[in-house]
Amino acid sequence: MVSPRKISSRAFVIVLLALGFSGLASCSKFKTYDGPEVTRIVLLKEAREMYLMHNETVLANYTVNLGFAPEGDKEAQGDGKTPEGSYLIDRKNPNSEYHLSLGISYPDVHDQEAAREAGEDPGGDIFIHGGPTERRDRGRPDWTAGCIAVSDREIETIYAMVEVGTVIDIYP
Repeated sequence: MVSPRKISSRAFVIVLLALGFSGLASCSKFKTYDGPEVTRIVLLKEAREMYLMHNETVLANYTVNLGFAPEGDKEAQGDGKTPEGSYLIDRKNPNSEYHLSLGISYPDVHDQEAAREAGEDPGGDIFIHGGPTERRDRGRPDWTAGCIAVSDREIETIYAMVEVGTVIDIYP
């Protein structure tokens, strides 16, 4: 026969385990990183690959989704293209609709001038971001309005590794 003391000990352990597991389910999306500095991000649009670099060393790489019309350089708001060129990570958004996001300094002066000459609005608000899974699950590989999308878990790591001011080079 099991004594009441053993039952309460077992119940206590079960409660602790339950709390521990529920705590894991609600872990913070904010991770820490204490490795080498990310000095540059390289995105190869055609390959759908993004590399976080420390000088010439690849620290991490990710498969990405792009804008819904990924070929070519972004020219105007609503064209579904991901910009090409050299930009900076200019902000971090911890309250993004897309889990977490890193802002890209598009449009720069050249993008604005080219759009103005074409009579277009260059658009803006280009980010590296996570979610939402409902768009990703539609089977379309490129679904953003021009942003660079990764999974929520991946953006958590990227968000921790990349600082504002990091260069991002986006190639065709």
